This record gives sequence, C-alpha cells and structure tokens, in this order.
Amino acid sequence: MHYSRLTERIAGDGAAAWNIHYRALERQARGDDVIILSVGDPDFTTPEPIVESAVASLRGGATHYADVQGKQRLRELIADTHRRQGGAATTTAANVAVMAGAQCGLYAVAQCVLEPGDEVLVPEPMYVTYEAALQAAGARLVRVPLRAGNAFQPDPAEFAAAVTPRTRAMLLNSPHNPTGQILGREHWAALAALCREHDLWLLSDEVYASLIFDEAHHCPDALPGMAERTAVISSLSKSHAMTGWRLGWVIGPETLVGHLSNLALCMLYGSPDFIQDAACEALAHPPAELAAMRETYRSRRDTVFAALADSATLDVLRPEAGMFMMIDIRRTGLSAADFADRLLEEHGVSVLSGEAFGPSAAGFVRLSLTVDAERLREACRRLEHCAASCLATVAAPD
Repeated sequence: MHYSRLTERIAGDGAAAWNIHYRALERQARGDDVIILSVGDPDFTTPEPIVESAVASLRGGATHYADVQGKQRLRELIADTHRRQGGAATTTAANVAVMAGAQCGLYAVAQCVLEPGDEVLVPEPMYVTYEAALQAAGARLVRVPLRAGNAFQPDPAEFAAAVTPRTRAMLLNSPHNPTGQILGREHWAALAALCREHDLWLLSDEVYASLIFDEAHHCPDALPGMAERTAVISSLSKSHAMTGWRLGWVIGPETLVGHLSNLALCMLYGSPDFIQDAACEALAHPPAELAAMRETYRSRRDTVFAALADSATLDVLRPEAGMFMMIDIRRTGLSAADFADRLLEEHGVSVLSGEAFGPSAAGFVRLSLTVDAERLREACRRLEHCAASCLATVAAPD
C-alpha cells in the first residue's frame, strides 16, 4: 500500500530518540532497579483543586462539544496570565487559541504560517520533536548551533548569517530544553531586530517559563513591533504537573488565531469542556504547590550539582530553569549515545544522549530532575561509577 511523503517527514532521529526511554520502562516493568531520568514528566500529581474542578465539571454535564477556539473565560485567564508574566500588554482573549498541549500548538502554528520550502532558524541543541513539526508543514529546519563553550547561549551574529531569502521564521525556546538556559533581554532584543529586519515570524516556546529559578522571564511579543509577528506557545503541562491533560495554547495576532481555530475545527474540534474548566481553576486560583514544585526542581538541581562537584570525569552545566541538567561526559572517551547505552545496561539509569537534541550537544547527556533527591544522589553515584569505568577502559593498555 502507498503512504504519503508526510510519513517520512515526521519520522527519523527525533522519533528514535525515545528508544532508550522505552527500553528503560521495559526493564523497570520486569522488576529491575532502574532510575528513569530520560523524560520530562513531573513526578508530582496535579494539585487536588484542579482535579476536583474537572470532576465537578463532568458531574455537572460538561461532556459535550466545547468552543473550538477555547471557552471565553479560559482565554481571558490565559491572556491575563500572559500579561502578568511580561507578555504584550495588548493581549486579550481574542489573541488566544486553546490547543491540545504545546506540541499541538506548535504543529498548528507551523501549518498556518509556513509554506513548503520555507526555512526556519532553530537554535540547536533543540527539543527532539521540533524537526518533525516543522517538516510536516513542508518547511526546512536550519540549525544554528549553540556552543558548549558559551554555556549554550545563542550568538545573534550566527542567526544573522543563517538568514536567506527563504527564511520565514525563527523558533526559539526559553527556558531552553535540553540545557535549562534562558535568554536575557539583550539576546531577545537582538533576535527580535532580525525578525523585524527580515519580516520573520518568531515562534516562542515558553512551556518552562514558570520554572525559572532566579532570573526574570522575558517574552518577545512585548518588544516593539513584535506582537504582530510572534506566536507564543505554552501549556500547563510542566508548571502544573498536567502533562496528561493535554491543555496548551497559542497567543498571537487575531488573524493567526482565526486560522488556528479553522485548523482545530477540522482536526480537534476543541479541547474537552471539563479539561478547560480544570484549566480555569488552575489559572484563576494558582495552587500553593506551584511554588513548591519550582523550589523542588531548584533543590534537585543543587543536589546533582553537589553530588558531581568533585567528579574527575564529569562536568555539570548549571541550569537557570526547568527540570533538566546537561552532564558533560566527553572525558570518558565515549560518544553520548554509547555512554547512555552503557549507563542503562550496566548501571540501571536512563538518560537521553545529547546527540538526540543535535550535534552541538555531542558529548553531553540530559538528565531529568523528576525523581526525589535520594534517588538523584544514587543516580549520580551510578553516573560517576559508569564514567570512571569508561575512563579506565579507555586508559587500559592493549
């Protein structure tokens, strides 16, 4: 039977990156002592008031079609949250489209702003599904490397050099997955100037914006001349431990929101009403657990940093936000993929290879801060043991 060319554009390395995670889950299901640090799924439960609001909504009969763009109350709350977090002061409910998670939001935006052959500049390393989401629209992803020697911060001059007549957009992610770094005001100003100069869309993935530890979050649509060319993509998945609820949104110009609503009409037909009611509760009455979650991730970051501080083989990049850490394993002499395989098979810890996020992360592995401090310390002990054994193997005479 014949399959469309789309099936080729949505497959590849991004989809294969999760294989090690699936192997770890299989071993854990068999009863093996495996510490899974290969996925960004919070180990917290969704706060109880949010769950209870969904239950009450279901019992109240919210089992029918919902507003395809998103119910008015939810869009108002999203717009208000966005303004308070430093987004464009002009944001209203008309600028919001509710989607089935941020991943769906990015896919939908790509379909509505990109044409086949368009180029999109993306800092790399990058989240593993970006390539497929952009290629599904027929666009070409252009990698702009983030250098390990520069703590994976972008160089605006490299972005400027990558612009061609085919460039249609930039896709930026701050706080950044996998590195946990954030873009400061100067970086945003320089990249926004490029967007205005070359008439580019700016697609801003901000799903970790509520998990910044110390610095402020900067939203690009608040910069001069950017609200009309920026699509902000976010969700409740990470901030509220709601990954399985599939509730996200896009904030952008009203015309874009209209196109997104048309796409949702023929694809999703709206987010379930009871989930939207739960999202209203989450945003209208932010639970105390949110701050506790953020502080827990900060504490776990510090736990890993302290546990590996004296390592002779491993170096740790200290993230400014999020639930991930990048571990530099280059002194082991192994590739990140080989190290990750050995770490799982011989030491029972699953991490993702840096190469899964792009060649600029070669020699790094990404570790998720999604288990408690005691398990993290044990994982670090196993990481150090694995690294030392790799180093010994490399140093051994023939």
